[in-house]
Amino acid sequence: MMVRRQSALRSLFGTHLPVLAIVAFALGPYIWMALTSFTPQEHLLQAGVALDPQNWTAANYERLVGRTDFPFNMVHSFIVAIGTVVLGLSLSVTAAYAFSRFRFPGRRVLMIKFLVINMFPVVLLILPLFVIMRRLGLIDTHAALIIANATVAIPFSVWMMTSYINSIPRSLDEAAMIDGCSRLGALRKVILPLILPGIIATGIYIFITSWNEYLYALTLGGRNVRTITVAIQTLIGEYQIEWGLLTAGGVLGAMPATLLFLLIQKRLISGLTQGAVKG
Repeated sequence: MMVRRQSALRSLFGTHLPVLAIVAFALGPYIWMALTSFTPQEHLLQAGVALDPQNWTAANYERLVGRTDFPFNMVHSFIVAIGTVVLGLSLSVTAAYAFSRFRFPGRRVLMIKFLVINMFPVVLLILPLFVIMRRLGLIDTHAALIIANATVAIPFSVWMMTSYINSIPRSLDEAAMIDGCSRLGALRKVILPLILPGIIATGIYIFITSWNEYLYALTLGGRNVRTITVAIQTLIGEYQIEWGLLTAGGVLGAMPATLLFLLIQKRLISGLTQGAVKG
């Protein structure tokens, strides 16, 4: 009996309480943000965040949706994020298939370069991308943000997709081509269905990366194309900050990525674990 009690106490203080503290520390800012978004501005100035549900109100969300351009900013973010996913997956899957199935000079060097690119901060790429987009006449367009976000997402996505395709035996490609498929036909009919969990996991990574991107959106965007990351920043005034309005924008901005993760959580975990095992 004493041994069981000691084991329970050890498990409580050694595992459960530390994990609970870590979870509380991680979720604390998000809970504070949600509570602040439901607190009236007057209550925030006088007593701080309202913990009593009777004092909560949706006035901040009504002001955000009805009196600002935030809904249009979310539409711009969706266009940029979905466009980046389409462009990123199209290039990542085909490039990963080539790296996995073909042996050509410079293959290893290119793979290393894809990895090294992720080691540089995004701010180093802003100036050259701005010059290129200005010469092409793409400043303040969705295309500029899609291309810019793809430069960040594609290198790591190629590494992810290459590991997925490496886990599939080459004999499946050869069998499909023996039956009359071309190389692209084998990729479309055989490989793509097998790496679907990996495609979903990579697509979510690209979507979240593009959805949360700020520096490119601030530099390459403008009045016509303004994503939510820039729109939330504009809610900060010069002399005061309306915390209720600001946190309401943060909650709405985080909802799409959160709901997407919850809807396809099983697929995402399956894709991540599949990519971690090399066949």
